[in-house]
Amino acid sequence: MMRKSDEYLEKVAQKIEQCRAASNKIEQFSIALADTIQAQKKFFAFGTGHSSLLAQELFYRAGGLVCVQPILESALMLHESASKSTQLERVAAYAHVIMRHYSLQKGDLLLICSNSGRNPLCVELAVLARQAGVKIAALTSVAHSLAGASRHESGLRLLECADIVLDNFGEIGDACVGFDGFSARTSPTSTVIGAAILQAAVAETVALLLRRGVAPEVFASSNIDGGDAKNAAFLERYSKEIRFL
Repeated sequence: MMRKSDEYLEKVAQKIEQCRAASNKIEQFSIALADTIQAQKKFFAFGTGHSSLLAQELFYRAGGLVCVQPILESALMLHESASKSTQLERVAAYAHVIMRHYSLQKGDLLLICSNSGRNPLCVELAVLARQAGVKIAALTSVAHSLAGASRHESGLRLLECADIVLDNFGEIGDACVGFDGFSARTSPTSTVIGAAILQAAVAETVALLLRRGVAPEVFASSNIDGGDAKNAAFLERYSKEIRFL
């Protein structure tokens, strides 16, 4: 009998292969990101609850793009109150606050991470941003999203409001490991697969920019010789432009 730890890793590997087979979507997102950087527009990344981890995954990361502007609202993350974040992601009006507070503008690119893609805040933010001329990329589980009704008053899901849809191939409910005689499933995949998709897109974006003759700005590890000095130059240049730096 296969160990449950091996079963989980096998399922993650299978989902990675599904992502590879759908790499045209990653390429599509990478082109949009490269275009945004080349045009000197802003790239925002957002998620609520555990999906906020994917916005953080891209931000201030060794080997990561300097230009990432994360939307990190404490009330929508986990460290203040996880249950409150669940309640607030169902409040569509919060999207208006985010639009004003982060000043999303025409020509910018917004990545919204939501495994279910059904909650009002993410849908409302996608709708508002798109109306403002912002390009929307959604990182979601298509299967999970289509399995349930939208909670937004329009009936729309996030994937129906996006220009680019990145499917994490997650199972309905996210958790993927089941047990005989036990009703609960464990071990979700949305975070590990989402991170893999986004880091694959970073690599492709850098390759695209280099082919265009554009030198992308990439953070170094602070734990290698010379890393602090390289990063200090980025911090000095962008500390007023990129929130949270």
